[in-house]
Amino acid sequence: MFRTTLFPALLLLLTACGSAQRQEEAPPPRLIGTCEGCEAVFEYGDRGLTAVDTLPDFHEDGQRIKISGTIYRPDGRTPAADVILYVYHTDRNGRYTPREGASGWERRHGYNRAWLKTDREGRYTFYTLRPGSYPDRSTPAHIHPVILEPDGKYYWLGAYHFSDDPLLTEKERNPDSPRGGSTGLLTLQKEGDLWVGERDFVLGRHVPGYR
Repeated sequence: MFRTTLFPALLLLLTACGSAQRQEEAPPPRLIGTCEGCEAVFEYGDRGLTAVDTLPDFHEDGQRIKISGTIYRPDGRTPAADVILYVYHTDRNGRYTPREGASGWERRHGYNRAWLKTDREGRYTFYTLRPGSYPDRSTPAHIHPVILEPDGKYYWLGAYHFSDDPLLTEKERNPDSPRGGSTGLLTLQKEGDLWVGERDFVLGRHVPGYR
C-alpha cells in the first residue's frame, strides 16, 4: 500500500520539477528593436539544430557556395555557443519562392532558408546557391541573417553581400557601424566545386537597444 501511494506522488513531484526546470531553461523571447519577420527564427519547430546545414536549393543548378564564420560574445573575443542563426534568400531569379502549401514566414521568405546553432567554438557553416538579385536589378544579391541568443534576445543583422556584385553601393560596401560588427561583404574563393566565403559576428555589436 505504501509503495502504490508513494510512487504516483513521487512521479508527480518529479514531473513538476522537470516542467519548472524546462521553463527556466527556455527564457521568454525578447525582440531587440523592430523587425518584420524576425519571428521566423523560431519556425524550426522540434528539429534538432546543428552548426552545419544545407539549404534546399543547393542541389539545383547554379553557383554553389559555402559560408562559414564564428559568432562571438559581446566582448568580441569569446566564442558564443548555442546561438541560433536563421538565414534566407531569393532563388536564382531573385524571387522569394515558397513551396506549394507553405505556411508561416516561408510564404514571404521563400523556401531557401535554414536554421543553424553554433557549436562550442561559436562556429557555423551553411551550403547554398548564390542568390539572384531582385528582378528590377536595382538591389544587389544578398542573404538575410537573424540571430536568436540563448537568453531569448533576437534581432536582425546586416545582409551578406558579394564583393564582385556591380549593384553594390558605397554604403553597402562600407557601412557605418555595421550591425554585428562586420560589413557582411563576402569575397568568395574557389575551392574545388565550391565558392567559399567567411563572415564573423559579435553579438549585439552596433545593435541599437541591445543590453
